[in-house]
Amino acid sequence: MSTPNADIAGIRTIALVGQTTAGKTSLVESLLWKAGAIGAPGSLERGTTVCDFDPLERRAQHSLNASVVHFGYREVRVHLIDTPGYADFVGQSMTALEAVDTAAVVINAQVGIEMMTTRMMEWAANRRLCRMIIVNKIDALGLDLPGLIEQIQATFGKECLPLNLPAAGGTEVVDCFFRPFADPGHEADFSSVEKAHRALVDQVVEVDPDVVERYLNDGDVDPQELHAPLEQALREGHLIPICFVSSRSGAGVAELLEVFEKLLPNPTEGNPPQFYKGEGEDATELHATPDANKHVIAHVFKVTVDPYVGKMGIFRIHQGTVTKESQLYIGDGRKAFKVGHLFMLRGKDHIEVVRGIPGDVCAVAKVDEMHFDAVLHDAAEDDRLHLKPLEFPVPVHGLAIEPKRRGDEQRMWEILQKLVDEDPCLKVEHVATTNETVVYGLGELHLRTLLDRMNETYKCEVNTRPPRIAYRETITAPAEGHHRHKKQSGGAGQFGEVFLRIEPLPRGTGFEFVDQVKGGTIPTQFIPAVEKGIRQALDSGVIAGYPVKDVRVIVYDGKSHSVDSKDIAFATAGRKAFIDAALKAKPIILEPVVKVEITAPEQSMGDITGDLSAKRGQVNGTHALQAGSMTVSGQVPLSELSGYQARLNGMTGGQGRYTLELSHYEAVPPTIQQQLASQYKIKDED
Repeated sequence: MSTPNADIAGIRTIALVGQTTAGKTSLVESLLWKAGAIGAPGSLERGTTVCDFDPLERRAQHSLNASVVHFGYREVRVHLIDTPGYADFVGQSMTALEAVDTAAVVINAQVGIEMMTTRMMEWAANRRLCRMIIVNKIDALGLDLPGLIEQIQATFGKECLPLNLPAAGGTEVVDCFFRPFADPGHEADFSSVEKAHRALVDQVVEVDPDVVERYLNDGDVDPQELHAPLEQALREGHLIPICFVSSRSGAGVAELLEVFEKLLPNPTEGNPPQFYKGEGEDATELHATPDANKHVIAHVFKVTVDPYVGKMGIFRIHQGTVTKESQLYIGDGRKAFKVGHLFMLRGKDHIEVVRGIPGDVCAVAKVDEMHFDAVLHDAAEDDRLHLKPLEFPVPVHGLAIEPKRRGDEQRMWEILQKLVDEDPCLKVEHVATTNETVVYGLGELHLRTLLDRMNETYKCEVNTRPPRIAYRETITAPAEGHHRHKKQSGGAGQFGEVFLRIEPLPRGTGFEFVDQVKGGTIPTQFIPAVEKGIRQALDSGVIAGYPVKDVRVIVYDGKSHSVDSKDIAFATAGRKAFIDAALKAKPIILEPVVKVEITAPEQSMGDITGDLSAKRGQVNGTHALQAGSMTVSGQVPLSELSGYQARLNGMTGGQGRYTLELSHYEAVPPTIQQQLASQYKIKDED
């Protein structure tokens, strides 16, 4: 029987990422079928695929969640993660990258490089993952595959090289790495096997001077001897192999499985993720070693919450062995939980296993403390461990929601928290100034899916409306403020007096409180009350009722009374002194400006750019795609994009789509500031 450490060499972890319609889910079906894990490939149209098992996914006929499958092929165990292709669900794709050694970016041969193709290549490179490109749908009509390879190399570099090439009109592929010459009658549809082989070997040997020397002396080198330099080339991004397949016909699928087995890295060959122990400047690096005999370090990259099964954590094991008897800690938790049942996943099927070793993707259920991004460990000294944080897009699409039935507010909030636990790109908050519950997502589809899930899974019906735009206030000049709070009503009175200065800070800095009181004119015990009052003013706004940001407050003097001074008196004095100063400090209102990326037919671009300009937007650039589409990028105030999808549908005949990402805050025009301020005053007077 093999030892656990020997078994690690037989594990492959791969995330299929890329634009929607690239055919990732169908490709998983073909791989599972060709590996013998399922009896026949499922169909998106019939809702029978292994990965899209959620009722909402079956109805939409595209992925909404990252889905994990595992299967055996010859001597290897493959953990494959199928990810959504819509930008609204990019959080699911980004978290999948935390669990794998290889990111396989799938490209639709009919369309070519799209927005998510570029994003996922960049994110995978930033996480130092080995990367490969899978060109799918090679049996479609009217393709320009040589042009697509040129486009890939122009976009991502000359290190993108074919491992195989289409043959027989895209009905099969021929290997270019292990077999330097094509068999008679199996020549490639374009280029040549010999030329592609030479380019691959030239690229791989460059990373090893000894192999280079032998290659130059002998004129060639046996591909079987290139395993170590090939893995190094993958780790360093010096080689990004391209494979061709058709998930529909099965062409190239068996060859892709062989690539998984023979060429992709196992957990000891990929770039290990960077763990840190501690926070901030005190954090130190910790390298998890893919050794089954060491103590456990595992990372939870996905959490699901099922009304019937409960909370389930899905994790990648980076070090040690997890068994059904393991006692594991969650992050800094002091109480361990026992792994009662350990699973590996195949879509909705939970297959119980005895153990998981480094490289394995496993799951445990019914652990309420489980949360996304948690580190699981079995040694107390491994608390305060965390991975380098992912930089998720900021959710800026908002909906104010309230339950249709009175009295369901608490239940609605609990359901929202469960859904937010599952998706790091969803955010929910209660806005005190408007008494609104607002849920934020990455797009209209993102939020519509959340509402469908609330309704269908949890039977919670809600009413929605656009939320108030998240304006902010700030100051543009220094000023001084003062307030004396004095109240006498029969018994003990209230007294507190505060003098302060305020100064603007650079955009995005936040709030800074400075205590420069000398001689105890404000007793030390009341300084926190002064700061509390100032923070209350920051939260409630000064000129239009929006939070105040990027300001330094310096409290330098005041007066107190030995009997009447209380916390409430100094909190009130601090709040009103700040308001007094802020009104003198040339306050302005800031609005969120978002980066917008719009993909639409080329003939619609004139209307789109004109519309953006009319909405105070700025066009930064355009990028031509295949199949007559273009992408335009720019910046526009979020307030101008209310109902934008409907406008875009009108301009593009329903073929346009867009994504938003928060860019920065900038001052609103004077007319809008006057309008917002006057509305606030009217509301205040009411």
